[in-house]
Order: sequence, then C-alpha cells, then structure tokens
Amino acid sequence: MLTSVELCAGAGGQALGLENAGFNHTALVEIDKHCCNTLRHNRPEWNVLEQDIRLFKEKASDFSGIDLLAGGLPCPPFSVAGKQLGEKDERNLFNDAIDIIDAARPRAVIIENVRGFLDAVFLDYRERLKGQLDKLGYRADWHLLNASDYGVPQLRPRVVIVALPKDRADQFDWLNLKRKNPPTVGEALHDLMASRGWRGADTWRDKANEIAPTIVGGSKKHGGPDLGPTRARQAWASLGVEGRTIAPEAPDVFHQGMPRLTVPMVARIQGFPDNWHFTGAKTNAYKQVGNAFPPPVAQAVATEVARVLRKRVLYAVSA
Repeated sequence: MLTSVELCAGAGGQALGLENAGFNHTALVEIDKHCCNTLRHNRPEWNVLEQDIRLFKEKASDFSGIDLLAGGLPCPPFSVAGKQLGEKDERNLFNDAIDIIDAARPRAVIIENVRGFLDAVFLDYRERLKGQLDKLGYRADWHLLNASDYGVPQLRPRVVIVALPKDRADQFDWLNLKRKNPPTVGEALHDLMASRGWRGADTWRDKANEIAPTIVGGSKKHGGPDLGPTRARQAWASLGVEGRTIAPEAPDVFHQGMPRLTVPMVARIQGFPDNWHFTGAKTNAYKQVGNAFPPPVAQAVATEVARVLRKRVLYAVSA
C-alpha cells in the first residue's frame, strides 16, 4: 500500500480522500486539538500528531521515502476575504512545507489552497515556489478545481498543486480525474430534512434545486455557527435555507418557514460520508466541516497520483 504524511490535516477531508485512493497514513499533523479529537474518534488507528508543522519539520527526515506528502496549508495568506499578505503573513507555511519536502523526499506532493493563490499579485511567489520544487527534483503544476465537478453539491473552487519527480511528471494528467455530476441541495439533503417527519420536506426539496454556495468555516478568531456573510445567506435563502444559524436537529413535523441546516447536513454538502462524526460542540464542529477539503475532490486527485506512482513501481520492476 502507498504511504502518506498529511500536514494541516484538519478534520479529515483530505485524509479520507487519500484513504479512499489507497494511501495508508503514516502520520497526520494537525495543531487544532478539536480536529485531532475528530480524527482520533473516527480512525483510532491513525497516527495523529497534535503539533505545529514548524516543530514537525525538525523530525521530518524520520519519514524519508514516503510515497506522498499532502497538505491543506492555511488559506488566510491568500484569501480574498483577508489582507492577502501572502508570504508576509505569519500564517504562511509554504516555506516550512518546502523544508519538510526536502527532508522527507516524498515521491509525490499534493497541496491544496484557496482560489486567491492564483491571483496576479502572487505570480512571483508562485514562480518562486515552482523554482524551489524544481531544485528538489520535482516539477509542479496546479489547477483550479471545483468541488461540484466531483459530485459535491457545492460551489467550492480550490487550487490543487501537484508535484512529481521530473522523470514522471508528464504521466500525471488532470483530464484523468474522474468527474461526477452533483445532486442538488434538495436531492442531497431531503432524507435528513424529512428525518423527523417534516411535512414540508418534499416541497422544500423541489425548491432547493441547485447546488449550494461555498460553505464558510471561518478562522480561529472569526466566524461562528452560520452559513457566512450577508451575500452567502441570501444565496442560501434562494434555496429555502435559513443561514443565520445552524440547527441542533432537523425540522419537526409542524415546522414553518425556512429550515436551518444541521452539522451533519453541512458535512454531507461538503462531501463527507454520514458515518464521519465531528466531535465537540455545534459551533466548533461546524467550523471543522466548513474548513475541510471535500473528500471526493481529494480522492480524485490522489487516485491519479496513485496511478502514476504505481506505474513507476511497475516500470522499475519490469526494468
């Protein structure tokens, strides 16, 4: 089985995708204790390291030779919702990730980040990052992927960076990523909305006939149990969803007006399986979901990376 180390693992979105693509997690590094609790709760056998990756990199050489280094590095440095300080942002961990890549020398790298990473203001930074990886023997490429192209009922664009050894980089093909049409919000959530007998569930399903806007998780300092700022809540209202708060449970039989989403509903819209449980109180659990990388997108990218890596193994054996 292919091996992986994941940086900034969060609550397990990318980790699930990698697992489904055939990767065995050697370590998952995450600083947030709540996310670590969720990871341990769902996968007790995983090696979850509750620490800053700046500390992890001091022992990164212990993981030398892994097949894949993956990570969802903090997005605020590049987010249009923030100041877009990029490399000047204290939360920027790309240089630390490069150090870890240098120490561990994985056979492949996958890093995901926000759409703002591709903004013109960061052109020089992107080229420098590509040059750093080139010096380590990798060729890097990136694409803007939308979660809805991979069966996730949500408009969620994310940048995915893939780096492979130069002699195998040409074998990776973004066009090979397996796509799947998403359900509408109504189709995706109807059974959950109707779980307590709500009489309006069928009517609501028919109205919620588009995919969702981007789920917003917020940061450690900002954001709460709501579906985002005014514009986002207006988009949810057009789907018949009250976005000002998250509900503790599905609407009851006699519920009137627009229903609210529960954490399990938001998790399903994010592409998580129903059996993945987010630990902690409602607000914290919602943030874990909202900041996650949709598992189906991670699986699609990792499956193509795994194909290239396995092809390389077979090539070496046949040679």
